[in-house]
This record gives sequence, structure tokens and C-alpha cells, in this order.
Amino acid sequence: MSIPSTPAGVILHVTPSEALTAKCHRALRAMLDAAYEGDFSDSDWHHSLGGVHVWIETQGEPVSHASLVPRTLRTFSAPRRVGYVEAVATAAPVRRCGHASRVMRRINELIRDRYEMGALSTGEHGFYERLGWTRWRGPSFVMTAAGPQPTPDDDDGLMVLLPGASHGIKLDADLIADGRDGD
Repeated sequence: MSIPSTPAGVILHVTPSEALTAKCHRALRAMLDAAYEGDFSDSDWHHSLGGVHVWIETQGEPVSHASLVPRTLRTFSAPRRVGYVEAVATAAPVRRCGHASRVMRRINELIRDRYEMGALSTGEHGFYERLGWTRWRGPSFVMTAAGPQPTPDDDDGLMVLLPGASHGIKLDADLIADGRDGD
């Protein structure tokens, strides 16, 4: 789905991963590679697939992107249906123009419509806090075959968006993520 917007020539797209054309797939990946200055791996790209991509296009090229993928996180041993935000970036020449905020506001709407909560990992807390996100205060873990393993290096970067359906989630509880390759 594409939603025309102002100013002229700026388009917000919301597209499931499976509906991305090969050309769009390549363009988004190239924009992310450039925005992350070579620090965007194949694992990072793989983590952004399987959900919905929200991006802004100007002059036929993507300039800002985030994806929302379904994951299961556990709090108090209860599985939570989570929209996990991946691959958030804006092309360097158009940073600080509001594109990332607009993309994330749409991501927030999708979380509120589809998930019990949203989650992401970042070093840019202020950006997300002004959009309604809150830091997770409890310890984080990843589920392995041997059980939950602590991930203290991730603790400070975890943030959540708790829509109305999130009643009973305590921000200081353990947060256990399903295991996966990469970060």
C-alpha cells in the first residue's frame, strides 16, 4: 500500500516482505547499507524480513525505512506477541527532515493494531522516547537449548511500546527473546 503525502513527491509505503519486488528489495538493502556505512550485515537484513516494511520514497528512491516483524518475547514466563522493529535508518542527505519520525509513527500504529507490545534495541533512546517508547528496566535473556542465557550487553538498549492491550506487563521483569543468528 502506498499513501501519497506532502510535500509533493514524498510517498510513504507499507508493504509486507513477501510483496516487495526484486527491484524494491535491492533498493531498500542498498539504502540501508549506505545509511549504516557498511555496518549492516546479511543477518541484519534477514532479521528485517518476514513482516511489514514501512519506508519513505522521494524521487523514486527509498530514503527512510523501518520494518516490523513478529516475534515472541516472554515476561514472567508468559509468551507475548510482539512487533519487533528492525532496520531503522535514513539516508544521510535527508536526515533530520522528519522522515524517520514519520516512518516510526506508522510503525507505532501497526503495533497498536496488531500486537500486544512493540520492542526494539537502540542506542538512540531520545528519538524513540519522544515517540512514546519506554526503556525496559529488567534484565534480558536469550532462550537457548540450555535455557535462558543472560544478555547484559543488550539490557540498556531495549525499549518497548506498550499499547492498551499490554496491561500487566512490568518494565522491570525479565525479558526473554527467542534465539536467532546475529545480533
